[in-house]
Parts: sequence; C-alpha cells; structure tokens
Amino acid sequence: MPSLFRRKPADLVDEATAEVTPDEESTSARPRGHTPSKKELGRETPKRPSAGRRVVGDTRPLTKQETRERRRQARADAAAEFRREGGPRDRAPERGLARDVVDSRRTVGTWFFGGALVVLIGSASTMPPVVRFASNLLWGLLAIALVIDSVLISRRIRKLVRQRFPDTDQRMGSLYLYAIMRSITFRRMRAPVPRVKLGDPV
Repeated sequence: MPSLFRRKPADLVDEATAEVTPDEESTSARPRGHTPSKKELGRETPKRPSAGRRVVGDTRPLTKQETRERRRQARADAAAEFRREGGPRDRAPERGLARDVVDSRRTVGTWFFGGALVVLIGSASTMPPVVRFASNLLWGLLAIALVIDSVLISRRIRKLVRQRFPDTDQRMGSLYLYAIMRSITFRRMRAPVPRVKLGDPV
C-alpha cells in the first residue's frame, strides 16, 4: 500500500479536484437503501390494456315505462322458452316418449271441455227435461270415453317404456298421469310443443 507521505503534492491536488459525473453525484447523494425509480432506470410504465376495463356508459336511472318493458320482455322470453323446451320435469326421455304417444293420436280429452260446457248449459233448470236428459247422457258418454282412452294411452306408454327404457327410474303412475293431463289439453296449448304430427309412428 503506497504511503500518503511518498506521494507528490500535485497528485493530491489532482485527486481532490477530479471531475465527478452527474450519475456519480446523484448516486453518492442517495441515502442507503434507496430503490431506484423506473424513470431513473430508463424504463417507461406500461399502459394498462383497455380490454376488460369497465366502460362507463349511460348511468341514468330507468324510467317506469322502460322497467315495465324490460320485465314484460323477460316474461315473454321465459314463456317462449318454456313452451319450446318445457320445464325440468319434461326433460326426461320417458316423458318425451309419453308426449309423443299422446301427440300422435286424436284423444277424447281434447273434446272433453267442450262437451262439459254443453252439458253445463243443457243441465240448467230452465231447460226442458229432454234437453237435460240428453246433457246428462252426453256427460256420461264423455266420461266413459275419457276413461277408455286414458287406459289405452297408459297401456301404450307402458309397453314402449319397457321396450326402450328397461332400466328407467320413472314411476309408471306418474307417467300415466302426465300423459292423461296432456291428452285433455288442446293441442295448440300443449307445452312443450308437439314434435310429432297426428298419425306419425312412435
């Protein structure tokens, strides 16, 4: 290690007056533990991507008319979807088969309510006895025909379900009732909508 006493005075002056660069000056002036900023490192802060950012739109509250219109549209969409696909209980394949059995034939049930209306009018006390007797007779015939038709539908459903779904977990009584209730509903009002035409094989 060279001794200070052996160095020339000119060398000491040169070292004391040596030029200090701005980077060295700023580095020496920083406190210990200083973390350099991105600007000091020469980096630019990347811009955040605009995708996924919430777009500020129209924040005005909806009017009563707009609210009613949206609710009406939502109800209409839900009703249309239910008419096309039905509810959760209609999704089972056995239920679809029962619907096809009913929709592929003409049922007595579709005439039941019309006949019931005729019977109700003809049974009024103001009607002649002959009309009331005919109304009661018509009511009895409709009831018997409905029972027979329901039995035939149930037997058909039982046969097809046992053939196509031998491992089904559906209760047959529930399927029979499901099909009978559909058979007494007008064809245009059935939901889900019929997927087979009258006379089509099932």
